[in-house]
Amino acid sequence: MRTERSFPAVQVTKKQEARLRAGHPWVYDTEITSGAGEIANGSLVDVMNQKNHYLGTGLWSEQSRIRIRLLSANANEVFDDAFFARRTEYALAYREKVMGEDFTSCRLIHGEADGLPGVTVDRYGDILAAEVLSYGMEQRKTVIYDALISGLGKRGVTVRGIYERNEGALRQKEGLPLEKGWYVHGAAVPEQTVFPITENGIRYMVDVENGQKTGFFLDQKYNRLTVRKMAAGMRVLDCCTHTGAFALNAAAGGAAAVTAVDISRRALDLAAENAALNGFNDIQFVEADVFAYLEEQLQKHAAYDLIILDPPAFTKSRRTFARASSGYQRLNALAMRILPRGGYLVTCSCSHFMHTEDFLEMLQRAAGDAGVGLRLVEERHASPDHPVMLGIDETDYLKFFLLQIV
Repeated sequence: MRTERSFPAVQVTKKQEARLRAGHPWVYDTEITSGAGEIANGSLVDVMNQKNHYLGTGLWSEQSRIRIRLLSANANEVFDDAFFARRTEYALAYREKVMGEDFTSCRLIHGEADGLPGVTVDRYGDILAAEVLSYGMEQRKTVIYDALISGLGKRGVTVRGIYERNEGALRQKEGLPLEKGWYVHGAAVPEQTVFPITENGIRYMVDVENGQKTGFFLDQKYNRLTVRKMAAGMRVLDCCTHTGAFALNAAAGGAAAVTAVDISRRALDLAAENAALNGFNDIQFVEADVFAYLEEQLQKHAAYDLIILDPPAFTKSRRTFARASSGYQRLNALAMRILPRGGYLVTCSCSHFMHTEDFLEMLQRAAGDAGVGLRLVEERHASPDHPVMLGIDETDYLKFFLLQIV
């Protein structure tokens, strides 16, 4: 039985009801049929079906197309500070269990997958990097940050600082300002914003202020080990290397030669610093557009045994999906043409709009363009600190395929 309380309520369409019952937590503005009158931005609101039966409670956003982000379908839930602190502790306990010794550098909160919609927090030792993309959660972030500091403290970790990277375009859609900087929580904040971490036995310098996303791509943690396992004796080309993580794992795996390519000079400088930090002095770093570079390598008949393609997301909306798919196809076909029979291709997509079946179909078209066959060696996704929630397609965003050219 539903507890009596004073939250405003809205009714939604049968289509939206079906999505909620299937586990997806977003209510779109176009699916609300009644009750959306004077509701304070960021406040709690009950969601009802057309028969006025309770579906759940979420946070209201008056500017976003995602008008409500559901928090719970438990009619007796109390959405006080203890609720958000409890959700945060659940997230910490999950990472501590599934990440083991890798708990020192991992994602601690993964938005909707942890029941904390629009919130991302990564851990780099005793430094946290955070992003908040939801208006309602922006109002409640202090409770979450305090719970993280307290929860890690109970685990013997004193958080030195929380750096906020609130620069995502979704904040503007939520009516939130774009900003970045240290979150002040009572302790003196660090003076620097670049910190060392160790992942898979390799040391990196992570720039929480200027690095992409929150400073480092933690989701490829175990996929990089797959490259290390394959790389012995190989000539490796790492495209879109960013700060060099795949390239360094290839070097650590005993690659005969490693070339790392990126269009960003700043990223390459940090990648070179990471290589030097680990004593990998033979990696060649190249500043270039990846398409132009692969075309050049094809014309030169360059010899590689393993090519890694880990580009940024080519599409961030359904409208640009066809163009993005064409871009992925061209990129992969170029790599397939360069590789010899028996060579290996690692190819990735981090766009949730590019579903796994779409990505596989694109790879088959690329293979047709290149006139080669493909053997699937291994399929992987994000590491378990980036959990996938069944029913929320957006959480299953990272695709990683290891293929052999045959």
